Amino acid sequence: MNPAIHIANLTFRYATPPVLDHVDLEVREGEFLGLVGPNGGGKSTLLKIVLGLLKPESGTVEVLGKPPRIGRESIGYVPQFATFRRDFPISVEDTVLLGRLGKGGAIGPFGRRDREIARQAMREARISDLHGRPIETLSGGQLQRTLVARALACEPQILLLDEPTANIDQRGEMDIFDLFESLNQRLTIVLVSHDIAFISKYVHRVACLNQTLICHQTENINGEIISELYGEPMRIIHHNHG
Repeated sequence: MNPAIHIANLTFRYATPPVLDHVDLEVREGEFLGLVGPNGGGKSTLLKIVLGLLKPESGTVEVLGKPPRIGRESIGYVPQFATFRRDFPISVEDTVLLGRLGKGGAIGPFGRRDREIARQAMREARISDLHGRPIETLSGGQLQRTLVARALACEPQILLLDEPTANIDQRGEMDIFDLFESLNQRLTIVLVSHDIAFISKYVHRVACLNQTLICHQTENINGEIISELYGEPMRIIHHNHG
């Protein structure tokens, strides 16, 4: 399969030392990749580079064979909702419609096609019944599904998910990962998480990032690998989410 995201010899720094140091990564089309690592390890920085928001010091980045500033038109991005203003006076449907910005006509309100796509995105994210609700009334899981629907409304080929289950309880976490598993049948997904044990049930590979990056098949993840990544002794605790 062709790579959805191709990163070669990537280095980036805000000052010294580098935040990302000669990183190589290829995300295949249709893959579900988990990106893990300690705070400050460069995960969010890498996403911003893929989105064309930051320019690397050296190396190359391609999104569907294009430079990030062009290829990002095919990316749906879901940020951590903890930074989202919960008291902003907007409904679920209008929030999802924001994913159509830049996709329809250059002038004027959202058209019929925009609204049809937004409604389809809400159906896929399983929040159609919430369409008229103010976002300030939503639970954590409902709000996160709204942000997923907003990303789907831009008709992406790739989803970038930055800690999508932060501040969501265990039941809600399982539900939203089941949604991601379903979406992966037609979309390439890159998901940032700290819960390496939980995501290993869903993702195809785990990319461990702490300035440098190493990819592992999920079945090869063990306590030694995690200790090397986080820089201190750690143990894996088996989670039975069944």
